[in-house]
Amino acid sequence: MNETRSQSFDFVADDTLSGFRLKRLEVFNWGTFDDQVWTLNLEGKNGLLTGDIGSGKSTLVDAITTLLIPAQRITYNKAAGADTKERSLRSYVLGHYKSERNEITGTARPVSLRDHKNYSVILGVFHNAGYDQTVTLAQVFWMKDAAGQPARFFLGAERDLTITTEFARFGTEISALRKKLRHLGAEIMDSFPPYGSWFRRRFGINNDQALELFHQTVSMKSVGNLTDFVRSHMLEPFEVAPYIQALITHFDDLNRAHEAVLKAKRQVELLTPMVADCQRHANLANEIEEWRKGREGLHTYFAGLKLALLDKRLINLKGEWEKLNAQVERLDDHQDQQRAVIDEIKRGIAANGGDHLERLSSEIKRKGEERDRCRQKAHRYEELITAVGEVPASDGDGFVDQRARLSVYAETVAEQSAALENQEREHDFAFRKGREEYQALSEEISSLKHRRSNIENIQVQIRTTLCAALGIPEEDMPFAGELIQIREEERAWEGAAERFLRSFGLSLLVPDARYPAVAEWVDTNQLRGRLVFFHVRPQKKSLDFPTLHRDSLIRKLSIKPDSPFYDWLERELTHRFDVACCVTTGAVSPRNPRHDPSRTDQGSHRAP
Repeated sequence: MNETRSQSFDFVADDTLSGFRLKRLEVFNWGTFDDQVWTLNLEGKNGLLTGDIGSGKSTLVDAITTLLIPAQRITYNKAAGADTKERSLRSYVLGHYKSERNEITGTARPVSLRDHKNYSVILGVFHNAGYDQTVTLAQVFWMKDAAGQPARFFLGAERDLTITTEFARFGTEISALRKKLRHLGAEIMDSFPPYGSWFRRRFGINNDQALELFHQTVSMKSVGNLTDFVRSHMLEPFEVAPYIQALITHFDDLNRAHEAVLKAKRQVELLTPMVADCQRHANLANEIEEWRKGREGLHTYFAGLKLALLDKRLINLKGEWEKLNAQVERLDDHQDQQRAVIDEIKRGIAANGGDHLERLSSEIKRKGEERDRCRQKAHRYEELITAVGEVPASDGDGFVDQRARLSVYAETVAEQSAALENQEREHDFAFRKGREEYQALSEEISSLKHRRSNIENIQVQIRTTLCAALGIPEEDMPFAGELIQIREEERAWEGAAERFLRSFGLSLLVPDARYPAVAEWVDTNQLRGRLVFFHVRPQKKSLDFPTLHRDSLIRKLSIKPDSPFYDWLERELTHRFDVACCVTTGAVSPRNPRHDPSRTDQGSHRAP
């Protein structure tokens, strides 16, 4: 076992978080915190845990208690004021979250979130900000025997561990996890005493009374006698008189020493800022004087710089003006010469027929534009004739013949286009019809998902319309198929029974009081479908039922027990559908004429 690290004396300035405090609590597969790592980050500060009843507050408190208190002294769910046997370590490891009562035996059985193949981890990280120390405590639980109590081992480490990083990806054996944690430098213990000694030594807890006080107060609801509670759990027995006499003897000395220390501390507190302020004042005064001198010299300095720059700019501008002036004079002379040449040319053109030349220039321009248009048409003609697989005509006759052939081809293409349009309309009609069928099937599928039975949607819609018109709840007029089902042990006959009873299952059961109104509504409205309904009259329960065949279909059916139609359905099914169920048609033995009608599990029917 590693020895405790030596504590340094470099205390932090703020000691509000000094001492070991809970920094983080992590649980995995603990109670109803299932299938992932759940983390409570307190960062060493006080926390208020709130939530609805059953949200897991007591589960987290019990996790902290399990980390610090021996198992034999823990009362689980004490924070909720529950019975001592309501929760246990086994219920937390398996994740019991409710109880199911057996209707036959009347006993209750807990329902678990996990089986015995899973493992659970609770982990607490404690940090001492005063010494910058971190200690991690953890416990790992698993089920060796599905009917026994959980096994566990204890872990302590002087570092920050997490369940996600250090307690995962180790395989399926707990021994591999223990080996992995030992390799990381953690202490593994198989019982609580060495584990408790390990963390008490590091936390500075000298005896068990502090943990006993924690156990008594962590889930405290009320205190009967506060004095007795403090004496029993918070005060250790010792001789008080010698300590009181020693305190009286040394109190005056301690008081005078304390007053002297406070006086010196006040003097230091008053003088220290004054010395620092004087030094800062002297430094600032020297700095201000230097800046003042610099500011006074800036005006002369920048004035000299500006003067030098302006002189240089004037010299440059004078040189540029002289160059530009000479250039302007040369351009003026050249302009005069060009004007003289233009005048001479104009006189020469007028003397040699200049107007005729202008007309020729206009004619040339017009002919050129016409030539360009003809070329564009010729290029367009070549592109189009090549696109239809023809060769451009080389003369006028060939162009006329080609034009005649293309006229016939255009008529053929127009007929093909009309045929394709007709095909397109046919395909569009087929597509719309298919889409309508698809929408109808989709509506049927959606209706089946929301219905309690396999009654067809059209039948359900007719009943819904009828009940809405007459103001009758749909539950008062069920379909026969909604009240009948195959027994769980006879599921193999479900398909055959549904096919055999289909017509009867789609029949609507109408109570005697509702029958006149229903019959009148059916006669006066367009149903857009077929509706079969039976008039169910109140009758006394009959005891003269015929003897059923031992493999009768009626024995494989169950009727909803709380239905007011129970007696009527039982009598109708017995008289209408007392058929024997056989695995194959060859297994039917028609010795008893009453049971000659038979039904196989594939749905085959043998009539007498």
